[in-house]
Amino acid sequence: MVNITKTKRNFIGLHTLFAIISAGLGAVILHIALPGHYFGGYPFIPVYFYLFGLFSIYMFDACRLHAPQKMLLLYLAIKMVKMILSIILVLIYCIAVREEAKAFLLTFISFYLIYLIFETWFFFSFEVNQKRKKQNKKKNETVA
Repeated sequence: MVNITKTKRNFIGLHTLFAIISAGLGAVILHIALPGHYFGGYPFIPVYFYLFGLFSIYMFDACRLHAPQKMLLLYLAIKMVKMILSIILVLIYCIAVREEAKAFLLTFISFYLIYLIFETWFFFSFEVNQKRKKQNKKKNETVA
């Protein structure tokens, strides 16, 4: 049986749901609200962010088990890698497919910001819960 932590399971579930909703909503917006702006590379964007999110949670879980004191450093490193990789991918796509560059760039930036907010919210909530558990544990130890 695969060993999966509650945090990883929650993130994967929420992340999958968020990816499906954001991908569908983005496609609807591009088809209905902005007709003619849907482009062939659109499906690549939600898939990229979904896969990067899965990579991130596996890295965080490994770090939490082996070097929990380095979580913040890992979080910042993953955000930097994501930003650099995203810039490289956007540049490559915009150079390769010039006629769709503007629509791709605006859509990619929108997804980047939306996923940044989602992931920050998730990991902030995780840290707040961890802190609360530690405080409750200390209270229970001092009472007992």
